[in-house]
Amino acid sequence: MKMTTLQGLERDIAQDTFNALKMGLRGPVLLPGEAAYEESRTIWNSMIDRRPAAIVHCLGTGDVVACVQFARDHDILLSVKGGGHNIAGLAVADGSLMLDMSLMRGVWVDPRNRIAHAQAGCLLGDVDRETQLHGLASVLGFVSLTGITGLTLGGGFGYLTRRWGWTSDTVTGIDLVTADGRLVHTASDDNEDLFWGLRGGGGNFGIVTGIDYTLFPVGPEIVGGLVAWPAGEAPKVLELYRTMAEAAPAELTLVAIMRPAPPAPWLPKEVHGTPIVAILACWSGNPEEGEKVVAPIKAFGKPVGDVLVRRPYAQIQALLDATQPKGRRYYWKSEYLARIEPTLAEKAIIHAAKIPSPFSAVILFQIGGALNDLATDHSAVGNRDARYVLNIAGSWERAADDAANIAWAREAWSDMKSFSTGGTYINFLTEDEGSERIRAALGNNLARLAEIKAKWDPANMFRTNRNIKPR
Repeated sequence: MKMTTLQGLERDIAQDTFNALKMGLRGPVLLPGEAAYEESRTIWNSMIDRRPAAIVHCLGTGDVVACVQFARDHDILLSVKGGGHNIAGLAVADGSLMLDMSLMRGVWVDPRNRIAHAQAGCLLGDVDRETQLHGLASVLGFVSLTGITGLTLGGGFGYLTRRWGWTSDTVTGIDLVTADGRLVHTASDDNEDLFWGLRGGGGNFGIVTGIDYTLFPVGPEIVGGLVAWPAGEAPKVLELYRTMAEAAPAELTLVAIMRPAPPAPWLPKEVHGTPIVAILACWSGNPEEGEKVVAPIKAFGKPVGDVLVRRPYAQIQALLDATQPKGRRYYWKSEYLARIEPTLAEKAIIHAAKIPSPFSAVILFQIGGALNDLATDHSAVGNRDARYVLNIAGSWERAADDAANIAWAREAWSDMKSFSTGGTYINFLTEDEGSERIRAALGNNLARLAEIKAKWDPANMFRTNRNIKPR
């Protein structure tokens, strides 16, 4: 069997040697030519088309340890797939031994202490499903099919971020397998340096097998959903968005979206495909109070659609899933913003009008609040001056349309990046973004991360990520 080494060279692994690995695993091993292999190697962003030498469906931590030891002993490149939702395709590498964690999806909830332990293969929806049984929630993202591990290690944000910070701010412990094949636990009082680095530093330090999250009382019912207007109303709608967001209590998160109208059942058929502007709102406090707070949105102008209502919290977490299906081609450019400048809003409207695909969007996501209250070096994620995320989200179906859609995203980003704090969300970086963008995401924390990398992974065994070189 031919596999790729850490140096990018090709190495022959004797069949007996590989069979010995297989015999020591509980989970199945998938090889090229098998249908299950194709399903596993294929990820959310179809622009990524890579072929591991073999895929291990890990059934437990023991399988992860065995794979790390095998890769270390034979100098083999490792890659790790949680949810496979990273836009740059960090889960998959050509010729690697890929660990697919999707069978490790257990969630254990301690409602008394308000802690959830989730295995590394969990999706957001897995955690929400179990925690909401107790009227609790963790601070996760906003597409339920996203994997928790990549989200968390990159910082993570969603509808609850304004109240309780980055996803990584609410983590109390992480279990991972290190480069020397050991299982270690990290927390604020246990391997503190590693715990600091994992919360923002990505998969540079080991393979995570489980995460402990603080839980908060949310739901089961919240007020959330979208109100949409014709794109011609965008200047007024974005001004409504700006003024409401600036004054909004932490229980309210507001998202502005400009895109061609999807063929959604809540929008009239004659609107489908035409440019719209929408405000997505999520009120996670008392529903009666929330209805009053979002009333100005529902009463504004003449909407073409309105599904801003009381609903289960788990439902708002999945509301955008249909806009992000597996198998489309995705290319994003993003920046953190300190505020919504009127000139930025004008530029966003101009570039939204140029969208070349029926699936792309310009998005402004409000995150300011609790994350701003912590010191920049509280954890590796940093970016404590961020209050909004600008995401220029390109999405289309045909490879023949790559150039036009990528050019649109880059042009829009080039025209609006001057409004940035200088920081960017590391989980939104695309395949073609290099070291300067990693520095923009991690800032002054990068030097400390390199020192932690040198301590825990001096040979840079874990490198199929936003890689930090050991220092």
